[in-house]
Amino acid sequence: MNKQNKQNVPPVFSAWLEQLSDPKIWQSLPAGKLDLHVVQQQLGGLGATLDPADVMRLQQDYADQFAGLWQSALSANPPAITDRRMAAEAWHSNPFYAFQAAAYQLNGRFLMALADSVKASEKIKQKLRFAVQQMVDALSPANFLVTNPEAQQKIIDTKGESLTRGITQLLADLQRGKISQTDESAFEVGKDVATSEGAVVFENAFFQLIQYKPLTKTVHARPLLIVPPCINKFYILDLQPQNSLVRYAVEQGNTVFLISWRNADASLEHATWEQYVDDAVVRAIHVVQEISGQDQINALGFCVGGTLLSCALALLAARGEKPVSSLTLLTAFLDFVDTGAIDVYIDEMQIKMREQAIGEHGLMAGRDFSSAFSSLRPNDLIWNYVESNYLKGEAPAAFDLLYWNADSTNLPGPMFCYYLRNMYLENALKTPGKLTMAGEKIDLHKIAAPTFIFASREDHIVPWQSAYVSTAILNQKKPGSNRFVLGASGHIAGVINPPAKNKRSYWTNDDIGPDAQAWFDGATEHPGSWWTEWSAFLASHAGKKVAAPRVFGNKTHQPIEPAPGRYVKVRAD
Repeated sequence: MNKQNKQNVPPVFSAWLEQLSDPKIWQSLPAGKLDLHVVQQQLGGLGATLDPADVMRLQQDYADQFAGLWQSALSANPPAITDRRMAAEAWHSNPFYAFQAAAYQLNGRFLMALADSVKASEKIKQKLRFAVQQMVDALSPANFLVTNPEAQQKIIDTKGESLTRGITQLLADLQRGKISQTDESAFEVGKDVATSEGAVVFENAFFQLIQYKPLTKTVHARPLLIVPPCINKFYILDLQPQNSLVRYAVEQGNTVFLISWRNADASLEHATWEQYVDDAVVRAIHVVQEISGQDQINALGFCVGGTLLSCALALLAARGEKPVSSLTLLTAFLDFVDTGAIDVYIDEMQIKMREQAIGEHGLMAGRDFSSAFSSLRPNDLIWNYVESNYLKGEAPAAFDLLYWNADSTNLPGPMFCYYLRNMYLENALKTPGKLTMAGEKIDLHKIAAPTFIFASREDHIVPWQSAYVSTAILNQKKPGSNRFVLGASGHIAGVINPPAKNKRSYWTNDDIGPDAQAWFDGATEHPGSWWTEWSAFLASHAGKKVAAPRVFGNKTHQPIEPAPGRYVKVRAD
């Protein structure tokens, strides 16, 4: 197993994976010689077992399928290849490559079936499946020049130029310490992305507050404050004019403010979750109130930004403040009942390791975030680029979303470790009074504001059913004023879906009960973007129309610099 693949696998499984990834095992599978004793020893360390009868059944099934595959090869009957990375004609037209692709698929199915047959808790089985799938994906013949006919043919067609380019790109990425997914030279923050006009009107050690220029003559009296996730840059919400949620909100007659998080450095290595809540989000709410002259504003939180925003509102509720007339949460956790694919990295041992390393001081490096999230979709975010960039020598295309994805952000170690333990591991935030922040008991049930909750149906980071649970937590006194909308696609593409594109779809159902599946079964699907539904919700809580402000900030909070500001331009790498 190569070094990078080891880093993407939970440490507790590394020994077992070393056993499973031994080429001798793969060679012995047709003969049914898997060393069950060694595997059982490794599983015993995980509190898991494997029934020998299940192994014998799987090996016999494997032997039968392998024999059939061999017979197909001898009779010149090409085997079925379902792996989309080996869909090109080069894999099918040559019997040698067709056989090795089909054998790889068979080996992968056997190993996944073996993982499924392990008797263990569901959490252990989930981690085993993840670890085995990592290895299966890494060993695809598409990932190696000697077994990839497309890459070999390209060398011939380009007279070796593709190989030269691939080696050059590999060496450059080794120096950079990451795989290039896009042409990063094609973009500049503030010039090609994050281009909405505005000004920074406040800043402290944690964030800059951006106020955006109105695009309408009149605006709603109550402004909108956007709290993006702090684990990456805010401009996912302002990529380019045609797909900018920020610009869309401004066009709908809202005065928009947005938090631009600082890319943490050594000066913030002691910063805590509590400080991010009180010194950042609460402070931003108060500044927006001061600039707008409104007692109540609208607020939106995206992903972990939604968790921080909800903590801030609960803290303010404990202080007797009700600063928002509406709350919007986009793909955000409040109840961490099911944390999706990322759960493979969440257990007591792994979190203790983080706490020992950076729990008191230090930084959670942005590149570690990127590696972890890439490992959840390795074929799309790792091996696809290994094949195209290095084996085929293709230059990555310019793609704004992938540029943003590569622009990683560091976090303070204490803040990050608190988040992991108290939210992901112990799911403490949902329980009233279990967590204390800034001297106050946190109770999300005290947030009394109509809430718009959006989730994405294919989201592997925040499963939509977990986001749905927030409907039972927020605004309990008037639950009928809450809305839940489910969009198509995943964590990012589901959110960034402008109406002008007329893509995808979304589901609505005003009957919000305790069961997420029942809600979906009764929901109506609509073509296009959910943004229009959200805009109507926002307008109903944004107050009367007033003349658009002609200046940024006010006497107390003067403009500091043009948007997007300095903080967003600082790179973690």
